[in-house]
Amino acid sequence: MTRLTADLRVLKQLVLSPTRGNTHQERLDSFYGNQADDYDGFRERLLHGRRELIDSLAFPAGGCWVDLGCGTGHNLELAGTRGTALSQVHLVDLSKTLLSVAKRRVQRLKRPGVTTHLADATTLRLLVGQADLVTFSYSLTMIPDWFSAIENALSMLKPGGTIGVTDFYVSRKHACDSMRQHGWARRTFWPLWFASDNVFLSSDHLPMLMRRCQTKYLREACGHVPYLPLVRAPYYVWIGRK
Repeated sequence: MTRLTADLRVLKQLVLSPTRGNTHQERLDSFYGNQADDYDGFRERLLHGRRELIDSLAFPAGGCWVDLGCGTGHNLELAGTRGTALSQVHLVDLSKTLLSVAKRRVQRLKRPGVTTHLADATTLRLLVGQADLVTFSYSLTMIPDWFSAIENALSMLKPGGTIGVTDFYVSRKHACDSMRQHGWARRTFWPLWFASDNVFLSSDHLPMLMRRCQTKYLREACGHVPYLPLVRAPYYVWIGRK
């Protein structure tokens, strides 16, 4: 199977296949059902901040990591041998199809201490006040009640724990001086473009995270979009301390 063939299957799903379902979980599985096995190859060239986020995180010996909206579990592989120092890793996703790929990845990596959860990131009560690290990697924009997702993540973290997020976004119309300012065209085009796939870019994710936590790392950038060589999608990588 060539990469082009896999990409064509993903693009067909993105462009031509309507997303159906009465619940958020049904819509997720409708969207990912035919592309779950091709997900990583295509998204590796689209979701630019994932490797940077994982490389920038500390994985404490004997610690606990919760990855909310883990998708195919690719972050576990990106963590590599650094992640083996952890005693617990919890991979959480609401999509059955993506989580099935994550389960196969855990088996292939033969990683002890890794548990998968088919669950909603806004309601799963897990390790309250015990987690050392919680991450959202291109999942916050796909969670309708993202306020609750952030609050739930913070409830899992122990005092001084780390939360790391990377995702697409747009700036506020009048961003604060320390942050990147996007023009009208970028602030208008990208939310409309992504919304067709139920990915909802927000100008409020970063301000909310920065209000609730102490910012330890922030980089705002724009990345290539596969097969659209002249455009760049805005994304951020942020790490904070509870």
